[in-house]
Amino acid sequence: MKRSLIRKFSNGAALALSMAATGVGLFFLGAILYTLLKNGLAGMSLHLFTQMTPPPGAAGGLLNAIFGSAVMTLIGIAVGAPVGVLAGTYLAEYGANSKLSALIRFVNDVLLSAPSIIIGLFVYQIVVVPMGHFSAIAGSVALAIIAIPVTVRTTEDMLRLVPQGMKDASTALGAYPWRTTLSVIYPAARSGILTGLLLAIARVSGETAPLLFTALNSQFWSTNLNAPMANLPVDIYLFAQSPYPEWQQLAWSGALLITLTILALSIFARIIVSALQPARRT
Repeated sequence: MKRSLIRKFSNGAALALSMAATGVGLFFLGAILYTLLKNGLAGMSLHLFTQMTPPPGAAGGLLNAIFGSAVMTLIGIAVGAPVGVLAGTYLAEYGANSKLSALIRFVNDVLLSAPSIIIGLFVYQIVVVPMGHFSAIAGSVALAIIAIPVTVRTTEDMLRLVPQGMKDASTALGAYPWRTTLSVIYPAARSGILTGLLLAIARVSGETAPLLFTALNSQFWSTNLNAPMANLPVDIYLFAQSPYPEWQQLAWSGALLITLTILALSIFARIIVSALQPARRT
């Protein structure tokens, strides 16, 4: 009887602590979202998407910064995602217990936890210095390096969750390993891999430090990848610490825009995955 009471008390205490921790996390998340909405919605207008970043004390928008962030993020993900998915596939399916895999996992963990400013300095040294100037190319390389370890980790974890019986059944039917990977393993882990790509996009879309050392910034519209390019994270960083109310408002609106974009991408990806799953069963 005494042991039963102790177990009930321990269970209740653990449940209460878990609920309290969840409540604290949700409170701060709600506070952040409330602050963003309260300050960012005031600057949401058509001018935000149609005008360039203004000089001090003048009204304007974030058109060039939005374009620059979109371009560098897309290039970074386009370069980093395939590398990360292929590396994660090798770790999960082909070299699970090899020494090379252990080394790759160690390096990936280091990159995953490394401060982004270190990656920015690394790209500055190997790309910016030889080129002799800042550029969107260097910024995209930095974002790709940041996206790779996130994609590698999520891809490996998701592929390991695929039941071994599905792989064995494909092999028993005479499928080669590459065919099993493409036709059985990838479709089964599709939603997890897509979630990893969204995590990578969310990680790189708000990075400021590496872009300060690579793409820098520009107050003008530019489509030249071999030149400095405006981007939202650096503009938010610069505008938030400025004494001009117009710039501060643009910083709040830019931060809200990044948050809403990531939310919209997550919802869109979930809808696509849900739409594809019934078609795969039929």
